[in-house]
Amino acid sequence: MQAQEHPDPELRKVLLAAASESDSFPDRFDAEVWLTDMSARLAKQVADPEERIKILTRVHYEANRVGLAPELILSVIEVESNFDRYAISYAGAIGLMQIMPFWLDEIGRPDDNLLHIDTNLRYGCTILKFYLDKENGDLRRALGRYNGSLGKRQYPNKVVEKLSRKWFKA
Repeated sequence: MQAQEHPDPELRKVLLAAASESDSFPDRFDAEVWLTDMSARLAKQVADPEERIKILTRVHYEANRVGLAPELILSVIEVESNFDRYAISYAGAIGLMQIMPFWLDEIGRPDDNLLHIDTNLRYGCTILKFYLDKENGDLRRALGRYNGSLGKRQYPNKVVEKLSRKWFKA
């Protein structure tokens, strides 16, 4: 995710609310059925089963919390960081979903750690959902906004390809 010169004030408000929530996982049974399938798909990238399940559990929760498909979030993560929770981009974006650290100051939560799986996914899912709503459901435009490449096709195409070839529920 690339930096913006002036953070969107509406997105700032949405992120602040999301960062303040702390609900528990709502549906263990459905999540575990999903986890069995997705864990096998993720095994090559995240060898440690404990870390893999933590990532998948939190993706499932955070995606559902904002009304996004967990598989979409897995596609974004694969393109953004290839599931390296410690990834830092040349632009300074951090973690699984490559969140720009300026958001921490923007919403008054400078102590949040974007390297933490929970925090990174909370921010990333909230941001992507905001952009999807802003673009009236146009996924490619929302992905372009998320990546800072609105109007360009390369990034959205990569995410959509990962979604359709690897993460889509069979």
